[in-house]
Amino acid sequence: MNLAAYVSTAAASILCAIALTKHLGESYAWINRKIIHFSIVPAIIFYYNQDIPREVFAAAAFLFGAFQLWPHLSRREFSWYQIKHNYGEVFFAFSASVIPLILPREYATALLLAMAVSDGVTGVIRHHYFRKHGFDVRLKKHWTGSLGYLVTAVIIAFLFLDAGTIGKIAWAGILMLAEYQPWLDDNLAVPIVGSALFLLY
Repeated sequence: MNLAAYVSTAAASILCAIALTKHLGESYAWINRKIIHFSIVPAIIFYYNQDIPREVFAAAAFLFGAFQLWPHLSRREFSWYQIKHNYGEVFFAFSASVIPLILPREYATALLLAMAVSDGVTGVIRHHYFRKHGFDVRLKKHWTGSLGYLVTAVIIAFLFLDAGTIGKIAWAGILMLAEYQPWLDDNLAVPIVGSALFLLY
């Protein structure tokens, strides 16, 4: 495939996820956000395989962030996955646009996959746990989701990080804590912490 085909395929994955989640509706807004997280995995893999250059990946992520920011600014959110006064999906896209520009490809891939897959798995597990127990799933953290984050991030670390076993597990554990902490949106905290950790790897 040529560049246009790779970009189109990556974009189609995201747009299809948005269309699918619209049918699930507002009651699944928090799970819908995670489905959209998962949908950027093809773009990340294309970037890792150098089928999509980092500049193109960064530009596309930035445009997607701007596309998602506008409904917030106009107070006309896409209610099936956007939450008023919560800009997490915007932070996610803008962070994804910066990471490939400042980090080497292998490390950037690991961090982007943790943001997409580990965060997504965490959200799905927490959503299931709280709904099963009859609780409001909004903005809740729980150790079950963090365990899912840790396991998937460790797998990603072993696949993409050039480090020893302890270093890979530590990387995953620190990112898990960055995701769990309550003070800064995890879509900012994980990219910031993950980028800083590169100094050790």
